[in-house]
This record gives sequence, structure tokens and C-alpha cells, in this order.
Amino acid sequence: MSVDAWIELAVMLLVLLGALLCLTASIGVLRFRDVPTRLHAATKPQVLGLLVICLAIALSLRSWAVVAFIVPIVMMQFATAPLSAHMVGRQAYRNGTYDRQDLVVDELAQAQETPPAAGG
Repeated sequence: MSVDAWIELAVMLLVLLGALLCLTASIGVLRFRDVPTRLHAATKPQVLGLLVICLAIALSLRSWAVVAFIVPIVMMQFATAPLSAHMVGRQAYRNGTYDRQDLVVDELAQAQETPPAAGG
């Protein structure tokens, strides 16, 4: 087998792995029952799946221009996925749409009980 054939095989496996990760993320969002587990399913496997697919694209096309185009896409996902999950989690906490007994430590309740420090 030539080097190009091995690279194409690696690309196919990476695309398959990325697609499976994205599929598990979507199934997790639909099947999990509470907000924290849905957020975990929506962020971690989805971002990793996108990273693996982008790696497959860069490996397949073998161009620095493609890598320069893909890097900002991956960096935006790394930045926005945790932030959006944090915002959804905070809103679920404020709405009370989560199970309090599932929390091991409730740091937000402690922060809401103490009054803010007087500025001065």
C-alpha cells in the first residue's frame, strides 16, 4: 500500500470517528433527562467530533491554506461551546429546572445568600 492510500484510510477513519462522536452528542441531548448531563453531551463529544473531522479535512487536502482556515473554526468552537453551556446551566439554575439532589456542591446558592460587598 502506498502512503497516499494509508492517508486516505486514516482520513476515512477520522471522519467516521468524528461523525460517531457528533451522533452520540445528538443522541445524548435527546435521551438524557437533566440539564447538566445534556450540557455535557452537547459540548464535549460535539467539539471533539468537529476537531477530528477538521483534522481529517486538513490531512486529506494537505494544504497550509486549509489548516489556516480550519484553525479559527476549531478555536471558535473551543471558546463558544463552554461559554454557551455555562449560560444554559446558569439559566437552568435560576429557573429551577434541575434536580437539586444531584448537585454535590451548590456554590451558586452560597453566593446568592451572601450580600454583595459595599463599594466604596
